[in-house]
Amino acid sequence: MTHATENPVLDEQVEDMVAEIDTGGRAPKDTISRNVLFFVPLIWTIFQLWYASPLPFMLNFFVINDTEARSIHLAFAVFLAYTAFPTFKSSPKGHIPIQDWIIAFVAASCAAYIFIFYTELSDRPGLPTVLDLTVSVAGLILLLEATRRALGPPLMIVAAVFITYTFAGHYMPEVIAHKGASLVKGMSHYWLTTEGVFGVALGVSTGMVFMFVLFGSLLEAAGAGNYFIRTAFAGLGHMRGGPAKAAVISSAMTGLVSGSSIANVVTTGTFTIPLMKKVGFSAEKAGAVEVASSTNGQLTPPVMGAAAFLMVEYVGISYIDVIKHAFLPAIISYIALVYIVHLEACKMDLKGLPKRKTSKTLAQSLLAFAFVVLSLIIIGGVTYYGLGWVKTVAGDSAIWIICVLLLVAYFALIALACKVPDLEITTEIKELPDLGSTAQAGYYYLLPIVVLMWCLVVERLSPALSAFWATVLLIFIVLTQHPLKGFLRRMQGEQYSFSRGWSEMVTGMVSGGRNMIGIGVATAAAGIVVGTVTLTGIGLVMTEFVEFISGGNLMLILLFTAFISLVLGMGLPTTANYIVVSTLMAPVIVSLGAQSGLIVPLIAVHLFVFYFGILADDTPPVGLAAFAAAGISGGDPIRTGIQGFTYDIRTAILPFIFIFNTELLMIGIGGWLHLVIIVFGAVVAMMVFAAATQGWFVTKSRWWETAALLLVAFTLFRPGYFWDKVYPPLTEKPPTELVQVLDQIESGSQLRLKLKGEKMSGDEFEMTVMLSVGNESTGVEKLSALGIETKEEDGKVIVDMVGFGSPAEKAKIDFDQEILSIQMPTDRPNKELMFFPALLLLALVWFIQRGRARQSSQAVMV
Repeated sequence: MTHATENPVLDEQVEDMVAEIDTGGRAPKDTISRNVLFFVPLIWTIFQLWYASPLPFMLNFFVINDTEARSIHLAFAVFLAYTAFPTFKSSPKGHIPIQDWIIAFVAASCAAYIFIFYTELSDRPGLPTVLDLTVSVAGLILLLEATRRALGPPLMIVAAVFITYTFAGHYMPEVIAHKGASLVKGMSHYWLTTEGVFGVALGVSTGMVFMFVLFGSLLEAAGAGNYFIRTAFAGLGHMRGGPAKAAVISSAMTGLVSGSSIANVVTTGTFTIPLMKKVGFSAEKAGAVEVASSTNGQLTPPVMGAAAFLMVEYVGISYIDVIKHAFLPAIISYIALVYIVHLEACKMDLKGLPKRKTSKTLAQSLLAFAFVVLSLIIIGGVTYYGLGWVKTVAGDSAIWIICVLLLVAYFALIALACKVPDLEITTEIKELPDLGSTAQAGYYYLLPIVVLMWCLVVERLSPALSAFWATVLLIFIVLTQHPLKGFLRRMQGEQYSFSRGWSEMVTGMVSGGRNMIGIGVATAAAGIVVGTVTLTGIGLVMTEFVEFISGGNLMLILLFTAFISLVLGMGLPTTANYIVVSTLMAPVIVSLGAQSGLIVPLIAVHLFVFYFGILADDTPPVGLAAFAAAGISGGDPIRTGIQGFTYDIRTAILPFIFIFNTELLMIGIGGWLHLVIIVFGAVVAMMVFAAATQGWFVTKSRWWETAALLLVAFTLFRPGYFWDKVYPPLTEKPPTELVQVLDQIESGSQLRLKLKGEKMSGDEFEMTVMLSVGNESTGVEKLSALGIETKEEDGKVIVDMVGFGSPAEKAKIDFDQEILSIQMPTDRPNKELMFFPALLLLALVWFIQRGRARQSSQAVMV
């Protein structure tokens, strides 16, 4: 779906930019090439739907395993990379040259080699033939070139550097040297096993990411993107800086299912940026608001630019847990961005778009809002408990009853939509839409999202299968929405034909395939980095190297990691950047955090890396999202990027905060009251921080008021920092009491141990670990379940044995380490009591600024 602005030339430039970045810059004019770039993505999409569905097992036809599916997935991706993306900017875009046809077929054949000769390769593992090696070398080289075409040189260069490191290890500086790998070993590892190119990252792209990208493409084709944008405008457009606030909300909703910040900028920006300029925002600020909104869309579950699915594999937690941990930081980041927009509007004294109706009183508005909230709660309750009751009563037949109920709900919502005019889709928003009729026109778009979340949260289906069922419903909606509206309105014509829905469905499926080219190639190329780490052991070298340059200081390590993520992210897609940096740095941060006495959950580190990878999208001089926004706004791309980054400072501090305060990731929450307090503190803290960085609260802030606001934000974000000075959080017990302590600890509690060990270099180190205690009855049994056997030597408690695969082994506890102490939480007042002095200081700043603002307004009136 395209959105026209008042400048056709600008529209064409923006579309070209998106095509070059996301779907390939080639638009062939000859029939054969055009058909290939239409039908190959369509066939790829049909294959992925088949693979994600239960049909292969039900029909016992074309049942393939994960490795075979990855091979086919990559074959499609590299074929399209060579046919859809020109070799150079000067290369022909109106047709596909003969050399690109040849290379595309060769690359696809190399990628599909594992699928074609799967049985033969299984019979000779580790003993590749000359043909195997030839295909592997050719495949690796062609993958690097496909990566360059689809994503630019940076990821190709990074992957090539790691390949070079693998084969030239003995020529490297001593600090990172290794014995090197032979051609047989290296090629087998990279191409013929699931340790390299066909590893976890490509598996996630094959099994999960494609379905969610397709889901987003079909939503867009159905008109849901336009619906989200117009609903956001209808609800927020009348406020101060209303179009900018609507840009934030619509980008958040689009970002729920979008894996690309650039596509998000263009989808929503063609609406929002001209309107922001119309109400008084400069071209750079209008573009920057859109950039900040769109890049943050990748923070928002459930897709998170594909990283959510990668975290499932890399961190080893469920998809629902990833969503839970990522939810609060994403929400408070968006709330703060809306507040930043409000502060910008206050600075410039901007107004919103004029309302259509001004007759509603405050009481009526509040009543309407309460009614909407109450209706959503009732619908949610009926859906959750009602369908749960149906499952209990009907058993296996419940699925058919639920399908009927879903159809009834769909028909009812379509009938409701028919009572209002259809939304415009090809013109810019010139006046504020009516909220009631705008929302009413597309309630049925929410049904697939409801099905998606139901399958994920209640049915606990896999992400891929959940997305499949949601996509099936979405395809049904795309095909039937127009004929049903024609029937209910008793109207005929092309607008209400089945063929229109068919065309939109096929367009969405083709778009889904073309949108996946970059992600498919990126995850395969990033697999080279992961394969190098597992083959050479550079991960251990990185730990020692980073510890050396940081002196073991955790904050310096975090700053170093953030810098690497930003630098790599300037040229790498967010997903590839996340894979590369998390593979190298996540274990380092966890390990050195433990040595500093800080337990850093692995999910916190992975989110830390991911956040800074996203921020690179608007970091000058390369921020691609900033260039896309500047293309629409007509502003300077560098200034747009710098302004966008100033808005994103609030996002940049979040990762540092949740490393030290994991409650922001909903880890260690004691109950509903505790959760409410944490959410309240986080929201207020983020808004106060936004006010401090913008230099405006009620009025323009003085330097000491800015300092006070920063102190308030820090205290609300991390109340334990000051509280720990007054009330130490831990008390230490001697290790000789380990069994007695375990006797008293409740099941599910955490046992915190401080240990001392020796590195391979002979240097001593200390670390702190946390182990989850099981439900065994005695202390001895609990210790055994943790996988630890101890002995006493000269008054010291030494780890004598560590169980294979036990919690102790996973926590990096090893033989002959000395247990220094057992760290027990102290009984102390809640650290959230620090909120009171922080809020009092905030109230003082507000009172002072309020008085100054009144004096200024009175002086202006005089």
